[in-house]
Amino acid sequence: MKGIVSENTSETAVRKLYIETYGCAMNLADSEVVASIMANKGYQTTQEMKDADIIFVNTCAIRDNAEAHVWGRLKEMRPYKRSKPDMIIGVLGCMAERLKTQLLEKEQIIDLVVGPDAYRDIPQLITQVEEGQKAVNVLLSREETYAEITPVRLSSNGVTAFISIMRGCDNMCSFCVVPFTRGRERSRDSISIVHEAIELHKSGYKEVTLLGQNVDSYKELDEAGNTVCNFAQLLEKVALIAPDLRVRFSSSHPKDITDEVLYTMKKYNNICKHIHYPIQSGNSRVLDLMNRTYDKEWLKMRLDKIREVLPDCGISTDAIAGFCTETEEEHQDTIEMFKYAKFNFAFMYQYSERPGTLAARRYTDDIPSEIKLRRLQEIIVVQHQNSMELNSAQIGKVVTVLIEGFSKRSEDDLRGRSDQNALVLFPRENYQKGQYVKVLIERNTQTSLIGKVVELVLHP
Repeated sequence: MKGIVSENTSETAVRKLYIETYGCAMNLADSEVVASIMANKGYQTTQEMKDADIIFVNTCAIRDNAEAHVWGRLKEMRPYKRSKPDMIIGVLGCMAERLKTQLLEKEQIIDLVVGPDAYRDIPQLITQVEEGQKAVNVLLSREETYAEITPVRLSSNGVTAFISIMRGCDNMCSFCVVPFTRGRERSRDSISIVHEAIELHKSGYKEVTLLGQNVDSYKELDEAGNTVCNFAQLLEKVALIAPDLRVRFSSSHPKDITDEVLYTMKKYNNICKHIHYPIQSGNSRVLDLMNRTYDKEWLKMRLDKIREVLPDCGISTDAIAGFCTETEEEHQDTIEMFKYAKFNFAFMYQYSERPGTLAARRYTDDIPSEIKLRRLQEIIVVQHQNSMELNSAQIGKVVTVLIEGFSKRSEDDLRGRSDQNALVLFPRENYQKGQYVKVLIERNTQTSLIGKVVELVLHP
């Protein structure tokens, strides 16, 4: 996501901030926290990099190509630094945490490096830079959740918003760098989360997405260490705020999607019937190497349970092709899992070794890149077939859609998402962003449903 900005109308702001965000929704949520911290110090955000006094690049380290893109982007910023020597350029987030001082050594235009748990320290770090020093803070925290900071909604459509409910991850999947870049898992208190959702609803937002590296393991603890609110209970608290406030969540780990969560989703119409179910592989031996804590039969069992409780639930996934030592037969298990599960959507990647992870230390990245790519393409073909089949099955059905704005292709059409997270397009007519409508699906593509509004409704 590039050039993610907002406008702060404070008349006292004289310095301008430009934030560019890469990676997942968690990174976008972090950029919103940073924008809030900077706004409190009088910084006005801008859409134009050339006008900025400070540029922040909020980074992702989950795959090598994500980091390579950031390195390339930093090179493109050199002319701005040359033309405006006092400009401050900072690298934030997961790549900052992983590479630390290497960033300052390899790219001279970088003035400060800030990890995901050190954003409160940015104003002090800026002061150090203004005094002629390079500045770094990548200390991880076991307590930081930014709970009381009200995020500045960046590039907001005024309808949907993210709420970060927890930070970090304890799962230690062997391929993943997140526990090393975002630290140990810790949850926000439920009161602050519910308050943020209430304030968003009062401001006209109609949908919130509860965010975490693994939201289903959310636990609010009392002083004695006892759980006083789990994820299912938090879902219910947010759902009860208002019937016209939709609730989504991301991301999940299959092992933590409890029956209690499923039945809570079933109970409330405004909790969207969509679950992200990242399998990563369909082979039990590979899953063991990945330290995913389940095997392929367990994956199928939990999929069956989800569909038993929530028959119309949309299910998406993540998958990695060509993990260390994966054989052709094991790759075929992933293909078979995709055919069995019939995911609505999937994020599919070839394995990219990340330095410092358990896999990098324990295993050899021994699958040639051309084989990884071929296996990935085979998974993609199956998923495309699944997506087309599932979308075609929606023709003739009526789905509830929250209007998010214009279609990307034409302002004559509107777009929104169904309960199951499908993209839905339909003629604009007199309907407005933020309204709920019933849409009769008339045709489809691989990635979207297309139809016409048959009814305006007040809530899901």
